[in-house]
Amino acid sequence: MENSFTAVYEKIDDWYIGYLQELPSANVQERTLEEARESLREVIELIIISNRELAEQQISGKDVLREQITVKL
Repeated sequence: MENSFTAVYEKIDDWYIGYLQELPSANVQERTLEEARESLREVIELIIISNRELAEQQISGKDVLREQITVKL
């Protein structure tokens, strides 16, 4: 599955600050723009993995239905 996110970068002194418009908790600070881009990709993966693990814990032992949904914006 492939998703797209909107990354915003701001150069402040010698640093690049990056964040995602769609995931407010995803923020990075790096020396180069390329490092900031890569860090944001890693942050997205970590947030999704973490959220999945939390959801698994919450539904453990419950009778649930799972399905993939697609959203086009």
